[in-house]
Amino acid sequence: MKQSLPIPAKKARRRRRRRWIALGICLLLVVPAISYVRALLYPGNATFAVRSVEWVRDHGGGKIIDTIETWKYSRQAPPATGNPSDIPAAGTAAGTAGKAAPTPGQLAGLPKVSLLPGVKPLAHEGVWSPARQGAGGKSLLWTTWVRPDPGHLPVTAAAALIPQGSDIVRLMPGTREPVVGMASKNGYSVPSSAVPGLVAVFNAGFKMHDSKSGWYTTEAGAAVPLVDGRASAVIDRNGVVRIGAWNQTVRMSPDVVAVRQNLDMVITNGKIAGGLADNATGAWGSTRSQFEYTWRSALGTDAKGNLIYVAGNGLTLATLASAMHQAGIVNGMELDIHSAMVSFNIEQPVGNLSVNNRKLLPSMSSPADRYLQADQRDFFYVVAR
Repeated sequence: MKQSLPIPAKKARRRRRRRWIALGICLLLVVPAISYVRALLYPGNATFAVRSVEWVRDHGGGKIIDTIETWKYSRQAPPATGNPSDIPAAGTAAGTAGKAAPTPGQLAGLPKVSLLPGVKPLAHEGVWSPARQGAGGKSLLWTTWVRPDPGHLPVTAAAALIPQGSDIVRLMPGTREPVVGMASKNGYSVPSSAVPGLVAVFNAGFKMHDSKSGWYTTEAGAAVPLVDGRASAVIDRNGVVRIGAWNQTVRMSPDVVAVRQNLDMVITNGKIAGGLADNATGAWGSTRSQFEYTWRSALGTDAKGNLIYVAGNGLTLATLASAMHQAGIVNGMELDIHSAMVSFNIEQPVGNLSVNNRKLLPSMSSPADRYLQADQRDFFYVVAR
């Protein structure tokens, strides 16, 4: 006959069991805790919130984050009526879209900006204005703004045009994108050699893992393998950017120095891609992300090859595409989304490697000097030719 343990002995054994279980749980938590702390302390500019969210994404929580973001942003529809308040500070050129007198942008041969039909244009809406001038008063950057959403008239999108013959565009890595810890001889901020001629700096695309796209420079090679058919910003030795689908309308050549891919093309040969309204195949991110009213950005070229960046808050994927089309983009791709990621800064060097900077849109949340210090995300910078 089996003897039962005395009650004190049973309690002692249960306590020991609980201690071992607690120790096991602590040991299981040590590894993720160390990983999370490392993410919080990893070099490169990024807020606590961004570091935390991206750590969750990197550890299998991407679908959870996407679900939370979709729930949050799809329920934050902008008001249907009212006046826009978020427009480029530089958008003050003489004349308005409703006047017959030619504007500076028209005289420079910039693309005509389309406005919403049946909606009375506001002062300076759709007018290209000089935003950054170089030697002899030459315009190195132009800006304008539009209202792309007839159902939410206060929503605006700004556009910044980089003239092909005036500027050089370059791609830089961050400390974590495209690859964590990727070596870079020029660091992870705007190189000091570029500061005296700096014109603008702006965000790149989604994280490589999320976009399932590639990244290439002559220095790093294909840090992330390039993917056929993906929307690609292709930079040549002269700093000129072409936008197209990889190995379809753009491809590798001896002149290519950088390629940044992101999702699928949004506009090709002046035609907006079909399927943006439902994104059923997930070609432009998670299948419900197109419904989010949030910060979005895009990059494209006009009929003359000028580069155009577009960004705004309260945009869906479809209204971002409309804003791109309105600004004159004939071949275009989406870049990154959400407030912490959408950043375009206009730079005015003042000597001794110092720069006066301002945001394209006043409400952009990233600091105006972002990318002048090491950043975790890859980015583009523009210098005068």
